[in-house]
Amino acid sequence: MEHIDICDLKRDYEKYKDNVVTVCGWVRTMRNSKQTCFIELNDGTALSNVQIVVDKNTFSDADNIVRQTIGTSLKVEGDMVLTPGNKQPFEISARNIEVLGESPSDYPLQKKAQTLEFLRTIPHLRVRTNTFNAMFRLRSELAFGIHDFFRANNFTYVHTPIITGSDCEGAGEVFNVTAHKYGETFESEEEFDATDFFRKKAYLTVSGQLEGETMAMGLGKIYTFGPTFRAENSYTPKHAAEFWMIEPEVAFADLDDLLDLAQRMIKHITKHCLDKCGDELVFFRDFYEKGLLDKLTIVANSDYAVCEYGEAVRLLDKADRKFEYPVSWGIDLQTEHERYLTEEIFKRPTFVTNYPKDIKAFYMKQNPDGKTVAASDLLVPGIGEIIGGSQREDDYDKLTAAMTERGMDLAPYRNYLDLRKYGSVPHAGFGLGFDRMLMYITGIGNIRDTIPYPRTTGFMA
Repeated sequence: MEHIDICDLKRDYEKYKDNVVTVCGWVRTMRNSKQTCFIELNDGTALSNVQIVVDKNTFSDADNIVRQTIGTSLKVEGDMVLTPGNKQPFEISARNIEVLGESPSDYPLQKKAQTLEFLRTIPHLRVRTNTFNAMFRLRSELAFGIHDFFRANNFTYVHTPIITGSDCEGAGEVFNVTAHKYGETFESEEEFDATDFFRKKAYLTVSGQLEGETMAMGLGKIYTFGPTFRAENSYTPKHAAEFWMIEPEVAFADLDDLLDLAQRMIKHITKHCLDKCGDELVFFRDFYEKGLLDKLTIVANSDYAVCEYGEAVRLLDKADRKFEYPVSWGIDLQTEHERYLTEEIFKRPTFVTNYPKDIKAFYMKQNPDGKTVAASDLLVPGIGEIIGGSQREDDYDKLTAAMTERGMDLAPYRNYLDLRKYGSVPHAGFGLGFDRMLMYITGIGNIRDTIPYPRTTGFMA
């Protein structure tokens, strides 16, 4: 169907001056006066609409057009008219309008304002609203910025398995994958596994890290970007059962190299969104987070703070504030602690490093003090943690000892352990929650509103 994208019209409208143009889209609003009908049309390629003007005195099918409702899809042919003195720089004076699909009066988006909670119940339609029109186009641009950064820094993009035989985090919060049918009975767990599709336990991946490390040991610098899954019974606005992760792994790198990489990446992708998504970010600033553009400008241009875990605990312990979760050395920092550090103490993104080994994953590099690991979380104001990473343990004996201490079965990790036997090197990596980064960039307060079809405990859109 030949037509012009509305974003192209807006980008170069003078090119089409006095031309006949054809556009398609959905009716956002319609206003009728005695002589004229004004239709706001949106095709999804731009946040703002294009105004269609229907002169009732000359338009042959005016009666049919004015009875259409919000949500109706139209194909419009008309004259491009520049309107420099008006809010919109141009409008289209309709010559011919074809109704592609009528929308009945029960269309759920008739009202101008709908709550985000209500819109989550209609994920198939919410993309037609301004909020989700802006969100999902910005989501696309953010993904492009991520690929752009890693390509420019000599990283190879690799695809790691979605179905895996290992629980990367060792926490057990995984979705099991099985081909067995409901009602089948088995004498034991061993029989269940031995007769299943893979003849062994299988899970949806919680991370591509372990396989990513194997790729980095041959390619040097790699990154993964794909879906991950956690079976956490969490109802917080930051957690989803299915979400996307960016996970670079770098050979011949230590923790300092990792912090530098993470900072450069966050700065790059934030600046990319500021440069490419101006209209969308202004919208989110106006409707969701005042000061959003100032916040993102600071993220894109400032140097991030670095604070060791022990110092962070001391700062929190001295805080003139009562936290819901008491602070002591050895605890895992909560969101309230992370936000206090970034919003009250450092007033900028902050790396917290060298966490107690007992609260971190088995694969993290053990520090000489025997109590901490070379780990780092990047905390940002308003959200808390968005990146978790570490230098990886490259010593075979130390890694196997850490796994044994946690009661882990070493068999599923044979290939991973081999990396420490055959030419082991210092290496490091991190994971960035893509959907949480979108929360931060847009000011949206719930991860469910960054994902087209969110999956959380008890809910699958």
